[in-house]
Amino acid sequence: MTPIVVAAVLAAALTHATWNALAHGIRDQLLAFTLVGSGGALCGAALACFAPLPAAGAWPPLLFSAALHVVYQALLMRSFRMGEFGQMYPIARGTAPLVVTVLAAVFVHEMPDGWQLAGVLLASAGLVGVALWGLRGAGRSPETASGAAASGAADAASGSGAAASGAGGAASGSGSGAGPQWPALTAAVCTGLAIASYTVVDGVGVRAAGTPLGYIAWLMLLEGLAIPAWALLTRRRALVAELRPVALRGLLGGALSVLAYGLVLWAQTRAPLAPVAALRESSIIAGAAIGALFFKERFGWPRTAASVLMVGGIALMLHGT
Repeated sequence: MTPIVVAAVLAAALTHATWNALAHGIRDQLLAFTLVGSGGALCGAALACFAPLPAAGAWPPLLFSAALHVVYQALLMRSFRMGEFGQMYPIARGTAPLVVTVLAAVFVHEMPDGWQLAGVLLASAGLVGVALWGLRGAGRSPETASGAAASGAADAASGSGAAASGAGGAASGSGSGAGPQWPALTAAVCTGLAIASYTVVDGVGVRAAGTPLGYIAWLMLLEGLAIPAWALLTRRRALVAELRPVALRGLLGGALSVLAYGLVLWAQTRAPLAPVAALRESSIIAGAAIGALFFKERFGWPRTAASVLMVGGIALMLHGT
């Protein structure tokens, strides 16, 4: 990877952590991702007006990726509603690099060299460390717990799911951290598998498209419409009433999501998929710091050590280029 590709992916990582934090800061997660999706769709529509159309061969992976992104967003909503940001975000992002490495080798025939593979493994070790710290159930602050409980209760009251399901989400959110948050952790791991899947699919699609800008425009336009459409069908009145105080924050998150993923797609046209995916997950460092600074979650020495391992992994990957 060239320095400009590295800089682009690191900028994408910081931007991605920022928009995830904006979404997590909105208690009603369906409302949050409705706004993020709307912002992304608006940006996609604007870009599609002047960006070239992707080549015909890019449309099957583009459409498949749009569906995978919707699954990813639904899982991410669930994990954010049930667990703390600084815990769920690293697990969701950290599951992806090793899976991307395997999928890229099998389907795209990209085999990382020794340095790159060592970097991916070291970075993934740091991410696993964050996940294991999360399994201890440590670090839930009263503020985070009460916020998650309020989100679960709000979802139940507004009719976004069955009453028992909403109560379960509230109960999970209101836990004191005495044990692992298994439903939230499961959702976060599944989120990571979805990330790995769409990363490889998009790597194939954007290379076939002939235009990274056109590919990201249509991808964001198509995927961004799904959750807002579902929200309007199921919770229109409640969402409209709650929209105004958080509209700007959510729409900004959507615009940042387009920028973050656009940078990654551009990088995937100029570097192998696995190192790009692993480098992108340096966002866990920013995510953990944001969780500590803005959501009053503990950073802790395990997350510090995991961040050091992540930086070491990045250095190894860069050494191999």
